Parts: sequence; C-alpha cells; structure tokens
Amino acid sequence: MDIKRARELLERLKNLKILVVGDIILDRYLYGKVERISPEAPVPVVEVEREEVRLGGAGNVASNLVSLGVQTFLTGVVGEDPSGEKTLELLKEKSINSLVATDSRPTTEKTRVVSMSQQLLRIDREDRNKVSGQALKHIREAILEGEYDGIIISDYAKGVITHKVMEAVKDKEAFFSVDPRPINKTLYTGANLITPNEKELREMTDPLGKEEIEVLGKVLKKELDIDTLVVTRGSRGMTLFTDKVQSFPARAKEVYDVTGAGDTVVATLTAFYLGGAGWEEACELANICAGIVVGEFGTASVTPEEVLRELEEKGT
Repeated sequence: MDIKRARELLERLKNLKILVVGDIILDRYLYGKVERISPEAPVPVVEVEREEVRLGGAGNVASNLVSLGVQTFLTGVVGEDPSGEKTLELLKEKSINSLVATDSRPTTEKTRVVSMSQQLLRIDREDRNKVSGQALKHIREAILEGEYDGIIISDYAKGVITHKVMEAVKDKEAFFSVDPRPINKTLYTGANLITPNEKELREMTDPLGKEEIEVLGKVLKKELDIDTLVVTRGSRGMTLFTDKVQSFPARAKEVYDVTGAGDTVVATLTAFYLGGAGWEEACELANICAGIVVGEFGTASVTPEEVLRELEEKGT
C-alpha cells in the first residue's frame, strides 16, 4: 500500500462513529526489581517501584479506535468500586464517550507483576455472576438509541455479551464485528466480521486439531453465516476468508508482548473497512498495527503517525 492511499484511509477514520460493546477490564501493572529470593518460599521478592493502570478488554478496543481518530463510544459494566471509578477516569482522559453502566458486581481487574520487562505473575480479580438486569437494560439502550457506523463486540466471556444484548445489536441492523470467545459461539450468527485466533477457531470447529485452518475457516463462516472471517495466527500473520482465502504475513519487527493484540486487530479491521478500505487493504493495515503493539509491553494502541512511519520504513 502506498503512503498516499494510507493517508486517505486514515483521514476518513475521523468521520466514523463506532460503538464498542463488551467486557471492560482494568489492567494494572506493578513494575519492580528482583534482587533476592524469599526466605519464606522459593519465589522471587519483587520490590515495587511504580504502578500503572490501563484500559483492557473492551476498553482497549476503544483505546485503539480513539487513538486512530475514530469517534468512539463504549458500553459495558464496571463495579461501584475504586477500580470502576478509575476506569471511568481513564475513559474521560482518552476522550472515549462513556455509555458504561455501573453494577454491584466488582470491576474486572488484571494485575501483572513485572520485573526487567518480564511478566512474573498475573492476578485476576473478577466475579462471573450474571450482570444485573438494570445494567443490561442500560447496555441495550446504548446500542439501540445511538447512531453508529458500526459496532464491535469485544467478548471476554465475563457476562456482558448475552443473547439479549446480541439481539439488540442485530436489531440495530448496523455493521457489526466480533472478537469472539468459543463459549459464546452461537451468539455471533450473522456477524459481518469475526476475528478469532487460531486456537479459538479450532475450539469452535475442530477441538481435536486435525483439519487445516483453511478448511476450518470455511466451516465456521458457513455455520454462523458470517460475511468475513479473519483468523489471527501469531507469527504467521492472518488469514482472510471472503469468497476466497488469502494469507497476510506478520509485520512485527520483534514480538515483545502479545497482550491486547486481538483488540487491536478487531478495532483496526473494522475501522479501516468502514472507512472505505477493501478487505485486503484492511488486513494489510491491521497487520501493521498489530506488529506495532506486540513490540510494546502490555495493552497498547497505535497512532496514524506510527502507521505511516512503518509504511515509510518498509518502502511501501
């Protein structure tokens, strides 16, 4: 793709309005140094030097969109707790339009302990009990009452993506894409785009892992009546299923951390396609964006300037 075409597509993103619906996670990072082993057990002692919080899950999808200039809306659930308050603060700081409901259920939070750029431990705090009816009503209203060019479903199987929520998405009759979880497979019927990774595709079609990806993609696409399927394959890039099958090599210089790469892929594929890119162009640009974020630690997002710089460096 030449620079002129990329600039044109990036400029078009500013006119889009996209709603992200899904499981919002607060990502917390504890950075420190390890200089000794605990006398209490054979584990490293981490002396925490700094702490950082970022938007994760559906929040990271929204962060990726707004970073590219998309007018971004987010709905989901946070708890009535300090982590929920912090999440709402981050949304405001990033200029993400919050349509988020609060609930008595605590905010989902992942804490990663890091030393020397190495993740030592992840601590998850979550409650998978059902989201309250009032919160789900709020989410459905956010979907049905707004005007959007497209909707992204960011499903982390934490309880937000339900049959009724998906009914509202389909009633909206807008373009919708899905970053899926196999457990909720049947909810995604009729999606315009679905972006499983290779492992998720196998779980949804061939748990024993005997068939080729090119076969399984066609099976899932037909079974769920999906318009377009993109399978992310790590170091092997991604495979696009439309009326034909095409593969795109990975663009990462160095894989540093894959956290949130799937969020980046569904966000960028959706945005560029809605902005007028063909699917081949969207995959090329999404590959570039994913290659940038896996070169950074933790959940990250990409700016238009980074995309253009990457294209210039590749001489395309």
